[in-house]
Amino acid sequence: MRSYNPDLTPPWKRSAPVPEVPADPDLVVEEVTTGFCGAVIRCEAGTVTLEDRFGKHRVFPLDPRGFLLEGRVVTLVRPASPAPARPARTASGSVAVPGARARVARAGRIYVEGRHDAELVERVWGDDLRIEGVVVEYLEGVDDLPAIVAEFGPAPDARLGVLVDHLVPGSKESRIAARVTSPDVLVVGHPYIDVWEAVKPSSLGIQSWPTVPRGQDWKTGACRALGWPENTGAAWQHILSRVTSYKDLEPELLGAVERLIDHVTVP
Repeated sequence: MRSYNPDLTPPWKRSAPVPEVPADPDLVVEEVTTGFCGAVIRCEAGTVTLEDRFGKHRVFPLDPRGFLLEGRVVTLVRPASPAPARPARTASGSVAVPGARARVARAGRIYVEGRHDAELVERVWGDDLRIEGVVVEYLEGVDDLPAIVAEFGPAPDARLGVLVDHLVPGSKESRIAARVTSPDVLVVGHPYIDVWEAVKPSSLGIQSWPTVPRGQDWKTGACRALGWPENTGAAWQHILSRVTSYKDLEPELLGAVERLIDHVTVP
């Protein structure tokens, strides 16, 4: 059997197809029947509004072959709706606040054990801390923590949070932390000997963090075991560069820092 085209219009009478053009704002077109020429200022379901050079507005239907664009017949169509923008996130996973200014620093503070701890906290929580007005300062160890807390003078309107490395039962750090009893001070920590270990090995392309024998400097021993140059400063910069968000950190550190921020900021 032969198949026939249902369109019985003779070929010489058929209209040639014309391009479909989105009626984007500021697109200048001419309506074919009236000759009205103007820029698109609005496009709604089935209609388009044009504005001519004198500021006059006309509304036209979005008919096929209804407009001229640079002298060529086109069919205007409604532009595709842009996908709703997802809210931007900070490195900590919080919703970003575009254009937000840093808040004046609170009286409360967060203390961390060392410079590397402070740099890691800044890298992931820096945006949040600036909005909240929380200053992070680092200590050189926690041996003098009770005296440091007493000098700070914590109060309900000036709370203190302290992040401690290797805060596990029976450790020296846990015994020192237990001597801090002020209700306006929160001492929390993570189980790692050094904050380096709080960075996920997968983010660094290694299988796991090595076990360093007691009595050795942990950072130097880790570099040696991993085959890295024994330059702990350069190693840390490499580690820090691989941290782009909270997803690169172990949950034990994430939970500890979030608790500190809440303690210092929540009334």
